Amino acid sequence: MNISHIEHIGIAVKDLHAAIPYYETVLGLKCYNIEEVANQKVRTAFFMVGQTKIELLEPTSEDSPVSKFLETKGEGVHHIAFAVDNLQASLDEVESKGVRLIDKSPRGGAEGLNIAFLHPKSTGSVLTELCEKGQ
Repeated sequence: MNISHIEHIGIAVKDLHAAIPYYETVLGLKCYNIEEVANQKVRTAFFMVGQTKIELLEPTSEDSPVSKFLETKGEGVHHIAFAVDNLQASLDEVESKGVRLIDKSPRGGAEGLNIAFLHPKSTGSVLTELCEKGQ
């Protein structure tokens, strides 16, 4: 697997519009994209920090994974995402090394990325996302 960089850090929030001012006013970052990802039941807001993005995640449904995360853990870091060259090959490789996959094949994510999640029970309790640019 070839990881090129940290693509983004996902942060679960209850309300995007309440959370965005901290990143813009206090940290001086600019929210450059707000997008709903219907298949993941979230609305996202993105900020650039060098080559890495901060992704705020607001649930759009009570049964979304982010909503469940907020119920059990509260607002905060939800996942870390790594950029890879070949997502399916990377999934096959980590699975062959005993890592439990949430997604056995890539699916569409925000900003046109193909994404897949690794189960935190196999990754030191850190929800890990692998991403590659969409074709």
